[in-house]
Amino acid sequence: MQAEVDGKVIELSEAGWLNNLDEWSEGLAVEIAKTEKIPELTEEHWDIINMAREYFQDNGSVAEPRNFSKMMKKKYGKDRSDQKYIYSLFPTGLIKCANKVAGLPRPKGCS
Repeated sequence: MQAEVDGKVIELSEAGWLNNLDEWSEGLAVEIAKTEKIPELTEEHWDIINMAREYFQDNGSVAEPRNFSKMMKKKYGKDRSDQKYIYSLFPTGLIKCANKVAGLPRPKGCS
């Protein structure tokens, strides 16, 4: 699978995950989001994407959904922290969708 961003072809896995994490860009995030049935990335989407990327950068792994919800609650409050909220923005949730759009590696056991 491939995505084209700014005239550059980016290789993705068969399931749409970024092969080379260094190739991630906001433009690529927009393209991956479209394949995940997210027509537009809003500020709320970017808050989650940026937090997921920051967590990965600091910890070398993707955040578990429960920990991620706690971080969201601390930073954005109760209304923007539960799984229902995350699923409202990313149809298949944090692990399968938000992390993919954020250009993070596919977690073990994730299709």
